Amino acid sequence: MIHVVGAGLAGVEAAFQLGRRGLPVVLHEMRPTTSTAAHNTGDCAELVCSNTLGSLMPHTAPGVFKRELEQLGSLVVAAGRRAHVPAGGALAVDRELFSAIIEDALSQLPRLERRNELVKQLPGPQDGRWILATGPLTAEPLAGQLHGLCGADDLYFYDAIAPIVDLDSVDMERAYWGNRYGEEGEGDYLNLPLDRHEYEAFIDALLAGEQVPARDFEEERFFQGCQPIEAIAGKGRESLRFGPMKPVGLRDPRTGQRPWAVVQLRREKRQGSAMNLVGFQTKLRYGAQTNIFRMIPALADAEFLRLGSVHRNTYLNSPRVLDSGLRIKAQPNVSVAGQLVGCEGYTESSAMGLWAALSLVAERSGEQLPPPPADTFLGALLGYLREAPAASFAPMNVNFGLLPAPTERVRKSQRKAHRTARGEACVASLRQWRDDQLPDLAELGPRWLHGSEPWPLPSPPAPKPSRDSAHG
Repeated sequence: MIHVVGAGLAGVEAAFQLGRRGLPVVLHEMRPTTSTAAHNTGDCAELVCSNTLGSLMPHTAPGVFKRELEQLGSLVVAAGRRAHVPAGGALAVDRELFSAIIEDALSQLPRLERRNELVKQLPGPQDGRWILATGPLTAEPLAGQLHGLCGADDLYFYDAIAPIVDLDSVDMERAYWGNRYGEEGEGDYLNLPLDRHEYEAFIDALLAGEQVPARDFEEERFFQGCQPIEAIAGKGRESLRFGPMKPVGLRDPRTGQRPWAVVQLRREKRQGSAMNLVGFQTKLRYGAQTNIFRMIPALADAEFLRLGSVHRNTYLNSPRVLDSGLRIKAQPNVSVAGQLVGCEGYTESSAMGLWAALSLVAERSGEQLPPPPADTFLGALLGYLREAPAASFAPMNVNFGLLPAPTERVRKSQRKAHRTARGEACVASLRQWRDDQLPDLAELGPRWLHGSEPWPLPSPPAPKPSRDSAHG
């Protein structure tokens, strides 16, 4: 028997992928008996924040990623397409219909059992196979036991995420490579200098920027190493010059002088164009972030692959504690999926449930499923979870910066066409990997998942009486 804990997006995807292959599965969900401050229903796959699964556009990473997951028979993406509501180029869904479609799909699996109960105890090494997909609000005492199993330094309870920009969008005429006190023109950091006037204007905008308020279930508590930059600036106008924007040892080769302040960018992985704004975790609203950070001269035309955030989130230091199949190294009969692995986003979470299930299926046959190639978004995201620096690991969503860097710099005017073509290559690479590693996938039921039959939609929820009809 395989136990999946949590009926969010990752949990239902994992349970479905196992169940459609005829494996016995128990899907545990504590709601509605026990709920969280973020949930409103006991439905599986409840979308607690936005009702959009992200872009569908062929030149965007989320749009390409969904196409990759469709090649693998993703329930969440297929249900999203069937429950969509008009939203331009995004995959927005009717929340109730989306959950109902997934509930109906799970109910068709004869070897899947549902249990509405709170799992209070981590399984032992002899307790069979488990997949934990309990999400960012993992309840006690399970969270505490994970803390004990993985180590105090490898289970986090707060996100502190800095923005990421595409290197191709940085104005290199206003930037220079170099490590602190290192040789000019060499080093691991891309330095973005500011003069005194630019710094003062940046601080003014930063202090006036609109912030995201904490939600009811979030405690406003920041640790010394992950304070938002606006909180640091609030301690004094010079604070950032002695913190994340410290210019000491970073002489500008263009002037021969030390800048008034410096923003440093660091690569997110060894290859790729994703560059992290070091120490720039923030609670500013997204619109404020793009406006304010583009005041940094070298980022005037920057493309942000990810924006910053600080919010309640439980996740593991995956590069240190998980193997390539998302199994906990210290106890490999337990896999982890969803946001617990350190990914961001609805689709990314469901993809981790899908991958955990595929890895488990191969394991039961005495095999190890190799990850998809690094030139696919699924392979690139899994690679990030394996290879990102453990000391600075932070949750990640899919973006083009995770893929191997282009061999030549792509002009801004060509970027959309280039990414559309690259997206097609990603899908083709994933399809080839699927055909090589999962040759029987198309033979699996249900047939509607592959488009060979119409999707059997469940009955829609009964409409609620309007105020007018209620009063005659």
